[in-house]
Amino acid sequence: MTASDKPILKIDNLTVDFLSEGDPVRAVDDVSFDVCPGETLVILGESGSGKSVSTGTVMGLIDCPPGDIVSGSLIFDGTDLSRLDEEERRELNGRRIAMIFQDPLAYLNPVYTVGRQIAEVFESHRDGDAGPVRDKVVHLLERVGIPEAEKRIDYYPHQFSGGQRQRVMIAMAIALKPDILIADEPTTALDVSVQSQILELLRDLQRETGMALIMITHDLEVAAAMADRIIVMNGGKVVESGPAQDIFTNPGHAYTRRLMSALPHAGSSPKQPRAEIKGEILLQVEHLSKHYILGSGPFSSKREFRAVDDVSFTVRRGETVGIVGESGSGKSSIARMLLRLNDPTSGKALFAGADIFKLEGKALNGFRRRVQMVFQDPFGSMNPRMNVRSIVSEPWVIHRDILPRARWKDRVVELLELVGMKAEHAERHPHQFSGGQRQRIAIARALASEPELIVCDEAVSALDVSIQMQVIALLADLRGSLGLSYVFITHDLPIVREFADRILVMQQGKVVEESETEILFNSPKHHYTKSLLNSVPRPKWA
Repeated sequence: MTASDKPILKIDNLTVDFLSEGDPVRAVDDVSFDVCPGETLVILGESGSGKSVSTGTVMGLIDCPPGDIVSGSLIFDGTDLSRLDEEERRELNGRRIAMIFQDPLAYLNPVYTVGRQIAEVFESHRDGDAGPVRDKVVHLLERVGIPEAEKRIDYYPHQFSGGQRQRVMIAMAIALKPDILIADEPTTALDVSVQSQILELLRDLQRETGMALIMITHDLEVAAAMADRIIVMNGGKVVESGPAQDIFTNPGHAYTRRLMSALPHAGSSPKQPRAEIKGEILLQVEHLSKHYILGSGPFSSKREFRAVDDVSFTVRRGETVGIVGESGSGKSSIARMLLRLNDPTSGKALFAGADIFKLEGKALNGFRRRVQMVFQDPFGSMNPRMNVRSIVSEPWVIHRDILPRARWKDRVVELLELVGMKAEHAERHPHQFSGGQRQRIAIARALASEPELIVCDEAVSALDVSIQMQVIALLADLRGSLGLSYVFITHDLPIVREFADRILVMQQGKVVEESETEILFNSPKHHYTKSLLNSVPRPKWA
């Protein structure tokens, strides 16, 4: 469907401040944009640039205080959103304007099944009676790619992988076919094949209903694949806007050019294979398996789910082993077992010759100093009552021999600056940061214990592209200077190509292909690997 020429949403001169202990912080500064039915507007910019705040005002999701809409108008289909009362806003949100949030775990209720939470969308807007609602929910789950939707409708959020939880959020947002869908990093946690399905789903919905799509993303390849128009934000301001092809092929602003220069190109010319890593074997995983017995209901029997099925691999000192695959393929389950957060059903993992799963007491504590993890969900892995200084320095409280207490304050600042943060951020709390900024704090905390092996579970998926490349360069420098090793779990194929020495491809709990990075990209053997590589987004104008 061709986009209409008349905007359905028009934002003019929007300015938003947030109260702080000192002067108010200006998050959005005189921002104007509009979007028409059937059109896709993409908002690009680094974490903290004001992308989410500017669209959050449309949904009325800015708490005032501490937020303060200083000036500006928000006109939706002729209605001034700022003048609506709570009842009018409730009727509009969900039915005509919907939003997909960046962090699904923070927005899904852990005590309700996902089916119950999706059904609430229909019930809140009196859309259908109790009878057919379950069928609608199953259809939505199937449409966003949740396997065995008829059974998994009764699962809780913690029983899904990060990418699958994002799909559940998308199902809730599209349930009532809204006029405007605001997608805040909708594919951040998704592997490329599912990302491709979700992007195609959003295009289908636009064709069917003519809805407008406002997409916030740091993924330049997704932006190129989806956008009709692009606005680029930096420091709360719009620094450039225009047709997508013009922004990508001929950026005018220096900041936009810097963003584009940081783009890793999955389809670039073949690179020289990396030199073979010949260091000692630091981690040896042998026949690792993790099986779950799924509970039975009145009309079904118990069954076994193999999250990880007979996986073996090695990691040498100074080597980076990448693990890629669809959400639910077992990548994160491997990571959690390697950190002793979950116990395996069978198999063993030897770290520096010692079986991880037999360590206890001081030996286990020492192991956890030498091996650190950067989690996929940074907000869920931080104590919201602690400020950043306490979060980053917590490893030194546990492992007293790492650093003298007199050095803690300076070292926190050093680590924050290493990952692109500022010294003043040390006194703030996790909720005061964007998703990408929280991920950088998590990386700083992992580096604090001076580990030998870091397990990165989607460690850069929430970061904008320029910070992604900075963090990858940082991790690579640390690998060279400290001899660090990495298990690097990601769905981002261009990033893993830049960083990994070897790659394992996983599907349904099994390793289906393992190869050196450039060999895998240039000559994939398994059909699943080929389908992953073919799913990388391509520019819309191409």
